[in-house]
Amino acid sequence: MLAMILAAIDGLLGIGACVGAAIAAIGAGIGIGKIGASAMEAIARQPEATGDIRSNMIVIAALVEGVALFAVVVCLLSFFL
Repeated sequence: MLAMILAAIDGLLGIGACVGAAIAAIGAGIGIGKIGASAMEAIARQPEATGDIRSNMIVIAALVEGVALFAVVVCLLSFFL
């Protein structure tokens, strides 16, 4: 009985890890899209600040991508460990 419960939990952990990785990737895509849209709007309003806006956009997008990568790695580690 206990072995059956543990086997069922093990299967659900795999599904949970996959869903978690997918949510992290989707969230990062939405976040980076919003960053890009906001940056383009800001550049359209103030073209003289293009350099500052672009550099800030790249830094923020890199931070979002790093957090998403960390979330995917954690999900994959929970899947394999």
